[in-house]
Amino acid sequence: MSMKAIEVTRFGGPEVLEPGTFSDPVPREGEVLVDVDAADTLWLETLVRSGDGGAYFPVTPPYRPGVGVAGTVLSGGGSGRRVVARLGHAGGGYATRVAVPEATLVDIPDGVDARTAAAVLHDGVTALALMDVVKVVAGDRVLVTAAAGGMGALLVQAAKAAGATVVAAARGAAKLDALRGLGSPGSLGPDVVVDYGAGDWTDTVWDAVGGVDVVLDGAGGDYGRAAFDLVVEGGRFSAHGTPAGGFATADPEVARSRGIAATGLESVRLDPDRFRTYLGRALRDVAAGRFTPLIGQTFPLERAADAHAAIESRTAIGKTVLTVA
Repeated sequence: MSMKAIEVTRFGGPEVLEPGTFSDPVPREGEVLVDVDAADTLWLETLVRSGDGGAYFPVTPPYRPGVGVAGTVLSGGGSGRRVVARLGHAGGGYATRVAVPEATLVDIPDGVDARTAAAVLHDGVTALALMDVVKVVAGDRVLVTAAAGGMGALLVQAAKAAGATVVAAARGAAKLDALRGLGSPGSLGPDVVVDYGAGDWTDTVWDAVGGVDVVLDGAGGDYGRAAFDLVVEGGRFSAHGTPAGGFATADPEVARSRGIAATGLESVRLDPDRFRTYLGRALRDVAAGRFTPLIGQTFPLERAADAHAAIESRTAIGKTVLTVA
């Protein structure tokens, strides 16, 4: 049988994501064949595709992108299971079918569709792990940057569920409206929404809540550095995002002098077992209504290039998911 998949034969812009028809993958021992319903997309994938993955993501063309999928087991073991699985940065998830080690599969709970499962595959895991590292508690004042992104929206909800006062920062009216919508129909939306396209956005945060106990920085760059200055003595600062121009690494001496616990993405690098544990937690939280991913746009598989373009232009709201017929 044949399948459809996306292949990258050279580094470059979104246009190098080329649809094609290929033979079905043949599962090796210990693998199962998954019929893909939805594929996850990440900002990091755009860096890898452009050739900027560096030593951390040493992928070279030709390769098939796709870091994770949700779908149904076709053959190999447990046929008919609805599952989600993480793949590598050349894992081939942008495809109609993919061979996956059976040991890496996590079952999708009843009531959770494949698109939603794909949306929390990475962002839900990282959000929960960050909450455990930073230890948000009731009464904390929490600033989330890149709050209208896939992970940012989940962090807003998780911090609210912990009893924090949450300030959500994003850029542009559409993203701010999406953040306000997180409060409906539940109560897990932000308390304050701030547009950091405005030059005085940190003043707006200060006027609303004063200093903040926690910054969850998914933006990086100048936004993250400005957010760090809002952290009170003894606070916590997590720099885990790069879209605005690299990680906003805290000055170690300044952090030490103010008693601020500064952490980065390295704090949530999880081994496979812990990743699956967090993924199971994230899926159960979604099934129970404890949080809901903000899926702003979906694209069919053959329009993977448009999905990457939307992510790179920073016009995407929330999570971007590829749907597979």
